[in-house]
Amino acid sequence: MASKEPAVRRERLAGLSTTREHVSVTPGPPAARLALRAGDDALNSVSRALGVSVPRKPKTSARAKSGGRVALWLGPDEWLVIDDDGADLPAAAGRAKALHSAVDVSHRNVAILVAGEGAEACLAAGCPQDLSLAAFPVGACSRTVLGKVEIVLWRTDEQTFHVEVWRSFAEYAYAFLAEAARDV
Repeated sequence: MASKEPAVRRERLAGLSTTREHVSVTPGPPAARLALRAGDDALNSVSRALGVSVPRKPKTSARAKSGGRVALWLGPDEWLVIDDDGADLPAAAGRAKALHSAVDVSHRNVAILVAGEGAEACLAAGCPQDLSLAAFPVGACSRTVLGKVEIVLWRTDEQTFHVEVWRSFAEYAYAFLAEAARDV
């Protein structure tokens, strides 16, 4: 007999956790995500609608004044908006009174958190970007690579990085980082 319980989506990296002396690699919490594209003329309207001022400078991020919403600059007219509270980001973006594109990518991406004094070294095992605090300060973000996959990398504090990776590459990225953590 079929169950009447609704299907529950299992998080892609549920149950995984790697902790070493100087670094930990753990799955990030579930979040709502929005791929946003907009021209300069739409940014004020879109920012008001989303409740976060989308950054206009390369390699930067902006947090909402309250809640767990952040906008990451990915290109001259492209941002990734993440909301840890699971808000309906497409509905929020829909309130903007200017032309833009907003696509819900909540189930496309998975977050991996790399934290500890060895976080930079762990990521450097597969990321060619200079991750020193001077070159990649707190709040910096960029689209880059880790091993053979594209990621969005965001530094949330001096010793913590948030890695966004497509769900289909999540296990590879996690295994890569867990292995790198062994050598830190």
